[in-house]
Amino acid sequence: MENEKLLAEHRPEAVRARLAGAPRRSYLGDVVLGAIDGCVTTFAVVAGATGAAFSGSVIVILGVANLVADGFSMAVANYQGTKTERESLARVAREEREHIRIVPEGEREEIRQIFARKGFSGRTLEDIVAVITKDPDLWVDTMLTEERGLQPKDADPMRAAAATFAAFAAAGLVPLLPYIAPMPMDSFTLSAAITAAAFFGIGVTRGLVLGRPALRAGLETLATGGAAAALAFAIAALLRSLF
Repeated sequence: MENEKLLAEHRPEAVRARLAGAPRRSYLGDVVLGAIDGCVTTFAVVAGATGAAFSGSVIVILGVANLVADGFSMAVANYQGTKTERESLARVAREEREHIRIVPEGEREEIRQIFARKGFSGRTLEDIVAVITKDPDLWVDTMLTEERGLQPKDADPMRAAAATFAAFAAAGLVPLLPYIAPMPMDSFTLSAAITAAAFFGIGVTRGLVLGRPALRAGLETLATGGAAAALAFAIAALLRSLF
């Protein structure tokens, strides 16, 4: 069944249709980072406020305030970082375009040597050089990828920021749920338990999307996220003993 699906996806018409579409940038990294950070920072607030013997309503207020402020801050930082990368890519592309205008033969030689190192030679190599250097956009994209190690298709800053904030807010709300809707058991214990479950769920989702073993990915994220949450709790406990 799997082989039949692969064969269907690699028929000429299917390949043509797939390559004709614009390549889509994955925002999975932004989502995972935002979700883990949301869980860790909100659980740190819950841990510190619980140790200080604050009431449930105060814990919710502090948690939500942290959720909005930190989530927005992280989204802005991701927006600025992604925007900077995009502007840097545009600057390098302008430089390559200027080099092609001023020293076209030198830039052709760069293309020739790049593909010669890939094993092409003779007439085949010259045909490759001729095809690439005939199209200025393809020429620049090839130089960005092969010489500079950059990807011409970059992320959208607003989408990256939105993905980060949405994941941060959704996952960061998890540790607060036992305080928003009290259950017949210790709220902090339940918060720690469901936060751990959230870490595991984030990892499983990541594993499924990337085609990795879901259980292993879940345990890895639980371990790393749990370590960060434990560090936050330990620091809060230490500060409580000092003040």
